[in-house]
Amino acid sequence: MIASTQSNHPLSSVKDFGRTTNPLDLACARLKTAGLRITQPRIAILEALIQRSSPVSIEQIHNDLTSDSCDLVTVYRCLAVFEELGLVRRCFFHNGASLYEINLNDSHHYHVVCRSCGKVERIDISITDSVERMLRDRGYAQVTHMVEFFGVCPACQKKAAESSPLPATIVR
Repeated sequence: MIASTQSNHPLSSVKDFGRTTNPLDLACARLKTAGLRITQPRIAILEALIQRSSPVSIEQIHNDLTSDSCDLVTVYRCLAVFEELGLVRRCFFHNGASLYEINLNDSHHYHVVCRSCGKVERIDISITDSVERMLRDRGYAQVTHMVEFFGVCPACQKKAAESSPLPATIVR
């Protein structure tokens, strides 16, 4: 019988991860490289993250899992470990809530979050690479950054314009 912290997943005993391109295989390889076991809860959480195309809350990840996969506390703990490994990236919603997304290739990208509807859109820019490099050149270690943009998306602007009456003219 397999304990809940162990796995019979096919990747749990594989040693050579260098040639795989499957997202789950890459994520499991990163866990193995860090010396962590590949457990059923970790696999379930990774699969839920991989299936999402945009950042997601811990509660949404937990809701995506089958009821017997793991509890909410396990999701919190696994995401904390995944974030420490750089396997997930945490971004922030305009109300301060944390959202998570899978980060398999260490790409630097950002998001713009609509303040009205909450839609999250990815923005691919790489200006921070030079800033991080400059800081490392100045002797800083463990350099990281978090940048999120917030605004009102075009669809919400259109809805607001259509629903609000024309502004009254000011009489002087």
